[in-house]
Amino acid sequence: MTRLALMTAAAVIAASPTLAQPADPHAGHAMPAPQADPHAGHAESASASAARTGADLPVGDAPAPRPPSRPLADAIFGTAAMEPARELILREHGGAAGSQVMLDIAEFDTGSKAYEWEGEAWFGTDEHRVVLKSEGEGARGEAVEHAEIQALYGRPVTLYGDLQVGIRQDLQAGPDRTYATIGFESLFPYWFEAEGALFLSQKGELSARVEGSYDFRLTQRLVIQPRAELNAYAEDVPSLGVGSGLADAELALRLRYEIRREFAPYVGVVWTRRFGDTARFARAAGDGAEETRLVAGLRAWF
Repeated sequence: MTRLALMTAAAVIAASPTLAQPADPHAGHAMPAPQADPHAGHAESASASAARTGADLPVGDAPAPRPPSRPLADAIFGTAAMEPARELILREHGGAAGSQVMLDIAEFDTGSKAYEWEGEAWFGTDEHRVVLKSEGEGARGEAVEHAEIQALYGRPVTLYGDLQVGIRQDLQAGPDRTYATIGFESLFPYWFEAEGALFLSQKGELSARVEGSYDFRLTQRLVIQPRAELNAYAEDVPSLGVGSGLADAELALRLRYEIRREFAPYVGVVWTRRFGDTARFARAAGDGAEETRLVAGLRAWF
């Protein structure tokens, strides 16, 4: 480029203000407002939300969903196909029939010829059972002094308790009696077993019985069992040798050795006491009001 051209270009740049200085990029435009801080004003709210979890959150008021009125499997396979499967499950999980025979006490007095038994048998399901109970006592070589048989229908009324109704028939040296019976059997916490019943005879005589026991497992095979029984009557019945109120009580302590769970010989001590008019009737008959005896016996079930 010649000297004349350079001088001409310089004059043009000096005469033009837009070429003399670089253009201001913000000229003619309003400055935008600074962007709002997205966390401004929310710091306190965020910390509060972080602290409110689980049960601290507000409770909703939306209605609960309706339970299905039809089993879901029926919608796929049909009710006719699923009904036999449901009946099978009920039978296998609580609806199946079973049975048990329990000889709880079968013992003799080591100091005399006396013997005693008590046991029960049941057949049925978890919901419906036929229960047979029997107990009695006597002396070897002599007729049975007292025996009773109960035929009952049992049905659960609580998770661990059964209601039982039926009849009881007494067979004894004195007058026989037939009773209407209502009672219960229950398993209380810590495996404490208890049962009780009310009896109303055909003569209108009302009586009650309560008994309970507990198994202390000393080892896997050695078990000690305390046991108690109380009998009470609403009125004097001289023909049966019992008086009103608490008639008698029995406390026993038996130690058994389980050769198998189903077969266990035992030894023990039994204390009985008659009270009130029942004790008076016993003395009049030549018996004592109180006695303690050593026993040996067998507990078995199948």
